[in-house]
Amino acid sequence: MAQVLEFKLPDLGEGLTEAEVVRWLVEVGDVVAVDQPVVEVETAKAMVEVPCPYGGVVTARFGEEGTELPVGAPLLTVAVGSPEATESRGASGGPSGDGAGSEASGNVLVGYGTGAPAARRRRVRPAPVGQAPTTAAHPAPVTAARSAPVRASAPAPTSVPVLGAVAPQGPVAVISPLVRKLARQHGLDLRQVAGSGRDGLILRTDVESAIRAADEDAAAVPSTPARPEPDTSGERIPLRGVRGAVAEKLSRSRREIPDATCWVDADATELMAARAAMNAAGPKVSVLALLARICTAALARFPELNSTVDAEAREIVRLTGVHLGFAAQTERGLVVPVVRDAHTRNAESIGAEIARLTEAARDGKLTPAQLTGGTFTLNNYGVFGVDGSTPIINHPEAAMLGVGRIVPKPWVHEGELAVRQVVQLSLTFDHRVCDGGTAGGFLRYVADCVEQPAVLLRTL
Repeated sequence: MAQVLEFKLPDLGEGLTEAEVVRWLVEVGDVVAVDQPVVEVETAKAMVEVPCPYGGVVTARFGEEGTELPVGAPLLTVAVGSPEATESRGASGGPSGDGAGSEASGNVLVGYGTGAPAARRRRVRPAPVGQAPTTAAHPAPVTAARSAPVRASAPAPTSVPVLGAVAPQGPVAVISPLVRKLARQHGLDLRQVAGSGRDGLILRTDVESAIRAADEDAAAVPSTPARPEPDTSGERIPLRGVRGAVAEKLSRSRREIPDATCWVDADATELMAARAAMNAAGPKVSVLALLARICTAALARFPELNSTVDAEAREIVRLTGVHLGFAAQTERGLVVPVVRDAHTRNAESIGAEIARLTEAARDGKLTPAQLTGGTFTLNNYGVFGVDGSTPIINHPEAAMLGVGRIVPKPWVHEGELAVRQVVQLSLTFDHRVCDGGTAGGFLRYVADCVEQPAVLLRTL
């Protein structure tokens, strides 16, 4: 006899709490093997194919393409030990059996195990009006897909749910985070909604019906003429995925970090000449790679800027290794890949790693691990044709170096006015980790290396 198991969206690591369904890789009725990818999702970090730990027949899918699901929400159900799955495994020489123990890999993604199915949890029935609940404060998750046929749907409500049908005492019979979010967005009190699901469970259709009823009531009430409201009918773009992650991180940086910025113009003529000589003698090295190598040398002299702040412990944590992030603009938005152990690399090695990560970023193939763990960020906004900026620190780092475009400008060189290749450098730093003297010393050292690359020879 087949056993129906539910596979939930696993913990994808790096603190991610939700993901958007991009593309289903299986249909209801398909036979899947253990650890076969079943859905492609997009997180705030990267695109990920999620493997299913069970082998069997897909009986249900949850979430249309484009739907955002929280970690722990059901993805699909699989009938394990069904005749179709058994026949398929027998034909391929794979294992067979009726129990879930032989059909689960036990190895999906970070933080998600696939052992034996958990014992069935006791349901909580809503208490009668005026009577306090005598059981748990929250209803147990409903797993209708385990006992219902494929594509089963909830019983149709006998009447449209209305506000005020349920007294505001007792637990709220809602298990779906998406239903709660929908109600919160429309200012709807779920305690005033009658649920049409089993044991009074509030479904999405119940919330949508209540919202429509409230809108109709509001439209029927005559309104007093008032001044025209501003036009808000423009295009609305959801803050989710990469854009949402960037917005949250930058907002957090502004809230938590007391930042300051200092800048200086530098004559990059000698740096460009040194790069031309290096490229003539061997593999090509980018300007960004040379600036990255200069940053690692500067951080060795000013380690205060390669640190983070533990606000709860009221401590500054100076980091031993330099994991250098660099800003990269892609079709999916701004991302910051990280060059691991940049302090152990020369300019050529850093350049090769930057090129590899940039290509992966443009193809949308960066993993969450390649986008996290940075200790200092280099931002070359000169590629956009601008001279200066005041970068926002990549939280929880302590500083970011910004580099403008390198352009010919009038410059006093050896006491005479000349046309030189000039660049503006800006450093935004966390004022908790150091004062202006340290930040200015760091920036001045970087500028000296740009103007006289031979200065770097002392640290090579």
